[in-house]
Amino acid sequence: MTSPPAIVYTIAGSDSGGGAGIQADLKAIHTLSNGACHGCSAITCLTAQNSCGVTSVHSPPVAFLREQLNVLEGDLYPKAVKVGMLGSGELAEEVGGWLRQLKEKHSGDGGVMPLVVVDPVMISTSGHKLVDDTAKKAMIEKVFPFADLVTPNKFEAEELLGRKLLTPSDVKEGAAEILAMGAKAVLIKGGHSLMETQRVVDEKEDGRDATNKDDVSAGYAQDYLIMSLESSEEGKPVKDRPRLCDGSRGIWIRSERYETSHTHGTGCTLSSAIATAWAMGQREREDTASGTGVERVGALSAMHLVDACCIAKAYVNDGISKGVQLGKGPGPVVHTGFPNNSQNFPSIALDASSSSTPAFLPIQSYHTSVASNCMAYSPVTLGRILPIVDTVEWIEQLVATPGITDIQLRFKDTSDYATILDRIKRSQQLCKSAGVHLWINDHWKEAIEAGDCFGIHLGQEDMAACVEEGGLEKIRSAGLAFGVSTHSYSELSAALGVYPSYISLGPVFQTASKDVKFDPQGLETVRQWRRLIPANIPLVAIGGISNADIAKVVREAGAECAAVIGAVTKAKDVKQSVEDLNNAMS
Repeated sequence: MTSPPAIVYTIAGSDSGGGAGIQADLKAIHTLSNGACHGCSAITCLTAQNSCGVTSVHSPPVAFLREQLNVLEGDLYPKAVKVGMLGSGELAEEVGGWLRQLKEKHSGDGGVMPLVVVDPVMISTSGHKLVDDTAKKAMIEKVFPFADLVTPNKFEAEELLGRKLLTPSDVKEGAAEILAMGAKAVLIKGGHSLMETQRVVDEKEDGRDATNKDDVSAGYAQDYLIMSLESSEEGKPVKDRPRLCDGSRGIWIRSERYETSHTHGTGCTLSSAIATAWAMGQREREDTASGTGVERVGALSAMHLVDACCIAKAYVNDGISKGVQLGKGPGPVVHTGFPNNSQNFPSIALDASSSSTPAFLPIQSYHTSVASNCMAYSPVTLGRILPIVDTVEWIEQLVATPGITDIQLRFKDTSDYATILDRIKRSQQLCKSAGVHLWINDHWKEAIEAGDCFGIHLGQEDMAACVEEGGLEKIRSAGLAFGVSTHSYSELSAALGVYPSYISLGPVFQTASKDVKFDPQGLETVRQWRRLIPANIPLVAIGGISNADIAKVVREAGAECAAVIGAVTKAKDVKQSVEDLNNAMS
């Protein structure tokens, strides 16, 4: 049984040219969700405009906006609400009052308050002021307290703060101040680059010292997201362990910048796409909770606010890449579909000022090696299967098994440093003599000390802890390969930000070998991950791959390597099982 589409509201102005406002919002709601969401609109103002500009604006009576909202709420209750242009203080107060009543109605009845994304349309992309101070004040005081996310562009953030944002540090400080205005999260959109050369001009005027540097964000469009601790805990798999994609730490969501003027409607589209992506995730979560019988998909059911921001950025970037001129002025962002290519999917950058991050040891998949009949981009090839075992005895048996090229060692029975170091050294001696790559799960310090290991595999929480200790640089300096687990879109963006040797996705199917906090991904997510990950990074599938038949369908979905546990360790004939698995993954 399929549930009906999720309802998403857009409370915004109308663009008669069709490129921004509710026209852009409704297109984004429908096309991003592929019909899984239904858009409803409450119009705050009507504009007479085309691609060259706005010639006239008409605001309907505030009472009419109130009637639109009340009629919609009584019949088509939303999962998410996007709030756009509120051109007057009266309109801002009306929307704020409606949001307050909505919260009061559901504070005692256990109902779900919709996600509220506020795009504070105050400054046009070209830098022109669109609202007066009365409207700005009302928006901050009446609307922001009910916003789960506020999405100002750089100019709008500067208007809210009353000062220029010239550097990444300025943006981070400004976002924290806007967060303190009452919203649960703030996303400062980075389509406008942070020019250090501009800083020279501006800072000389106010007496501050400045140095003439290049544009620190040249080539990138970077958005800075900061969330309250409470907001960032939503959907977090392990509450007391941070990840690189946790919004409470403040993260830079980075994508390639397109040098084009055809960007009309990007801000409207981004905010409505965030609301839509979140609503898709909420719909997926509620399907299972309501007993519809629909098996929910891991990455989709894990679609929370950071994930929605990553998806929305990919959607907008894809639309910018396809923009064309329709009239005499700049063209609008094109509305495509759910992200499906690696070129426009964002990464989470560790440093906004860094133009590049050194990659870990590159490895190619078996299939790339066979197809190219040469070393292609890497002399190192990842095996078709990656057995995961927890004893030295299993290492000894597997290195003598034909078809084994890579083994991952994990530790379930001890956390003692000396014990783990000893096991790694003994395992490495066995692997080195057999020409097998040894991967160490989690314990990167011991692996580096042991020497001669091939690679490290970390989960998201362990990767964040590793970063805090400067561990990624140490792993990279040791010349080790690096693999990282992913379960959600934001975790994928975090993985892409460190340029790993491989990326794993799991659990593909239900598994009992590990307590996984995410729903099974299914084969469609494997296909999607393969499209979102650059072709030169192998995709490893893990979870529930218990035999060769299952491995075959995983390979057909796009995974180049299958991480297996029981398919090997529980096999009656290990040698035959390895042969069958390798054949299935060929």
